[in-house]
This record gives sequence, C-alpha cells and structure tokens, in this order.
Amino acid sequence: MDLSQITDTLQRDAVWVVFLNVLMQQAGLPVPAVPTLLLAGSLALSSSQLAGMLAAAVVASVIADWVWYLAGRAFGYRVLSGLCRLSINPGSCVSQTEARFVRWGIGSLVVAKFIPGFSTVAPPIAGALRMGLPGFTLAAAAGAALWAGLALAAGWLLRDEVSAAIQALDRHAGSALIAAAAVIAVWLGWKFWQKYRFRQLATVPHITPDELLAALAATHPPLVLDLRGQATVAATGPIAGATVAEHDRLLEAVGHWPKNRPVVTLCACPQDAGAIQAAHRLLKAGYLSVRPLQGGYEAWLAATGATAEAQPTPT
Repeated sequence: MDLSQITDTLQRDAVWVVFLNVLMQQAGLPVPAVPTLLLAGSLALSSSQLAGMLAAAVVASVIADWVWYLAGRAFGYRVLSGLCRLSINPGSCVSQTEARFVRWGIGSLVVAKFIPGFSTVAPPIAGALRMGLPGFTLAAAAGAALWAGLALAAGWLLRDEVSAAIQALDRHAGSALIAAAAVIAVWLGWKFWQKYRFRQLATVPHITPDELLAALAATHPPLVLDLRGQATVAATGPIAGATVAEHDRLLEAVGHWPKNRPVVTLCACPQDAGAIQAAHRLLKAGYLSVRPLQGGYEAWLAATGATAEAQPTPT
C-alpha cells in the first residue's frame, strides 16, 4: 500500500483510524499518534468531520486513561514499578514523575499529553493517590482535547503543506525510509547510551539490608533517605526513622544533616535507579559516605520480615 492509498483510507475511515491510533498510543504502545492527527486534520473535508475526529481522539484517550487510573487504584505502587521496568532507561524512575504530579496537582493531567512518558504514568499515579474519578475524568478529557485539538488544527491549517509533504514522500519513498531509519537509530543509540551511563553510575558501593540492620543497631546509626514517593509510601506505610524526600528537593531534605554522617538511600525502583542517582548527587554535594540500599524497598521488606500493607488514603 503506497502513501496515496493510506491517505485515501484515512480520509474514508478517519474517525476510526484516529480512535484506534490514539487508544493504542495512550495505552502505552510505541505507536505515534501526532503524525496521524496532523494527517487526519489536513484531510478533513469539513469542520464537522474535524469535530468528529476530535471527539474520537478524546474518547480514546479517556478510555486508556481510565484503564491506567483503575489499575493504579487497584494495585498502587506495583503498577508504577512495572511501568518503570518497561523503560529502556532505568534511571528514569517513576517516583520522580510521581513527585512532580503531586506538586502540580490535577492541572498536571491537562499538560501530561505534551510531556513524553508522563502521559502514561500520570493516570496510574492519580489512581494510586485516590484522586476522585469525576475530577480525573474532567482533567484527562481537557488535556486530551487540548493535545489532539492542537494537532488536528495544525493539520487543518497547514493542509496544503502537509499535502505537498505527502507527495514529496511518495516520490522519494526510499530516501524517506532511510531518513526515518536513521532517526530511529539515533534515538535508540541515545537511549542505550543512557542505559550504559546508568550502569557506570551503578558501580557506586551499595549496602545490603543485613548490613543496614546491623548499622542501625550501632551507637551512631546511618541516616536513611526514603525516595519511594508519596503513592508508594501511602500504599505501604513509612519506614521507621527514615526521612521521605523527593528527587527534585533532595538537598532541601538533607540540608541540616552533618556531612560526615553515613547516609543510606533507598527506593522502589528497578535496579535501585533512584537511590543510585540520589547517592551520586549527595556525594557531589560533599557528603562523605552515601550508599544505596541493595535491592531497595523489596529487599528491606524481605530482610525485616515485614509485609507491604496498604494504608487508607483520603479521597
């Protein structure tokens, strides 16, 4: 099927194509939706057809957001941890995104679609934090309407340019495929370089749960920094004696700590990503001994024989 056939199909079944494309993209599949919205907008024959595409995009986006919201409400931090594991870069820990969501509030859902990665993570965080469903739905719909509406409107306003671009791509399909492959290769290379860089950072010395338990029983115990995020802490309860902190406000949380006192960082991230990043930041800030907890929160539970009990949170 060449580009002209694709455009004919999109023009004939525009509403369904937009609906399915946005639904898959918002569900977390690596399927770009903005190019489809731009193309659909440029092929719209009337304002009513454009409105139908917008409605389809909003409904699809809200359905996907509901699924993630209900998953977050039902399974809490386990969904967030699972999303973090899917990342090609384990250093992009969900707890950092969660902290920003808590700080920005419901308004973050309106702009979430414009922030790569945040669009999929925000709904389960809202569910884990027990945000009210009516408010969540309204904010998610507003954000989807703004995101899809801008893309469709841009396609409509630039329909002549989009048509010319399609014709050019049709004439030079081979070159376009090579260029697209090059862009994808550069993007993957960047992501794998980030993964390699994280592995280099991960060589910082760790502390095992048993070593931490022994150190806590000593005369001068280490200070423990809990970086799990509010949703995880609310779902599983705080760790006795630990200080809860956000990555974006890390130095504020430890500013009064003596720099010669041992510090242990822990998180609920795959490969201890958040704890490792925090340890490097504190070492650069002048703290003399900072070690991430090996295995993170799950290893701590196993060592202490505790269980993660869900705690009630306000609606």
